[in-house]
Amino acid sequence: MVHRIIEWSLRNRWIVLLLAAGLFVWGAISVKKNPIDAIPDLSENQVIVFTEWMGRSPQLIEDQITYPLVTNLQGIPKIKYVRGSSMFGMSFIYVIFEDNVDIYWARERVLERLSTVTRSLPTGVAPQLGPDGTGVGHILWYTLDAPNTDLGEQRAIQDWYVKFALQNVPGVSEIASFGGFQKQYQIAVDPNKLLYYKLTVPEIIAAVRANNNESGGRKFEMSDIGYIIKTSGYLKSMEEIGNIPIKNQRGIPIKVSDVAAVQMTGETRLGIFDQDGKGERVGGIVVMRYGENAAAVIDRVKAKMKEVSKGLPKGVKFDIVYDRGHLIQESVDSIKNTLIEEMIVVSLVVIIFLFHWRSALSIIIQIPITIAASFILLNAFGISSNIMSLTGIALAIGVIVDNGIVMSENAYKHLSERYEQWQNEQQKTKEL
Repeated sequence: MVHRIIEWSLRNRWIVLLLAAGLFVWGAISVKKNPIDAIPDLSENQVIVFTEWMGRSPQLIEDQITYPLVTNLQGIPKIKYVRGSSMFGMSFIYVIFEDNVDIYWARERVLERLSTVTRSLPTGVAPQLGPDGTGVGHILWYTLDAPNTDLGEQRAIQDWYVKFALQNVPGVSEIASFGGFQKQYQIAVDPNKLLYYKLTVPEIIAAVRANNNESGGRKFEMSDIGYIIKTSGYLKSMEEIGNIPIKNQRGIPIKVSDVAAVQMTGETRLGIFDQDGKGERVGGIVVMRYGENAAAVIDRVKAKMKEVSKGLPKGVKFDIVYDRGHLIQESVDSIKNTLIEEMIVVSLVVIIFLFHWRSALSIIIQIPITIAASFILLNAFGISSNIMSLTGIALAIGVIVDNGIVMSENAYKHLSERYEQWQNEQQKTKEL
């Protein structure tokens, strides 16, 4: 079989050259399309289920949430195993699928199973899926440089403007905010006043909840004109919350402000984010979507940041803390330079070793064609250009030229033997 291939190739040289040229062009196109990253994504094919039940102990979270979810999620097809983790107020379930499973198909199966499991969980507990990113999906961290703005305003800018804008960038799975204060209205109840007015905390909660909604009316006609009635009851200030009536006692309404203090404050924090020891900062983490090109996503995010900066308050600007783009560029450039240097060195060694330019040229041509063809296989198997994959190609350059040297030497030896045999035959013919 091998002899027939060699024989056919020798008889159809132009076809072989055209096929090699086409393979090289295809590989060059694949190089541009191949995703670029500094490190390979070796994380498992997983779906994260996150459940929040604040104020509960880890043991209660384990018994009431983690254990029911783990036992019910184990029957999903093409699953390897399920891991559970419980902590104060939170539960994490890691559903690990087989490597050949599409991540979005896996997320759909988990979501279908969660719709039936939720009924066995405590009231008010709603499991939710984590972002469709991976363990190496944190590609960019940024903070807001706002020296004249308090942390509450900075967090509001991050959560209600910057986050929504950056989440629309193609390839971004999530923008995770950190730092600052999340503004909220707090009602600090005075227990002594509750006893005096004979009220309970659930009554205050019910009164606030009933007054913080919008009710629909109906349409009616009067004097040939149609009117639509609706009521808007959303609370917009601390004064409105304080004026909410809780209960009537002897014809006198008891308001929230009579039994509690209403104040604007921040949500309870478990930590702070300090940058370079200069004080607290507010920022976000850009999480890349599964299977995306990290370098391309970073470029799109930076371009979007320039657009978003135009709408920021005066004096507020982005400060990029961590950017994988520099690491990617430096890593890939280093490997590219190594590949070029190795190709030059190997070519010189082949020329010196064979000392025959036609044989050396036939071997040297194999190097760029083989490297270009390797990127076709990288795209086919979904492997990015990273330190490990490019280093593997660099290590294989020596192996690439070995077969060419062996074949050239073998062919040269057979040709020399045949030439010597032909010369002997010619000499005998002259003697006769």
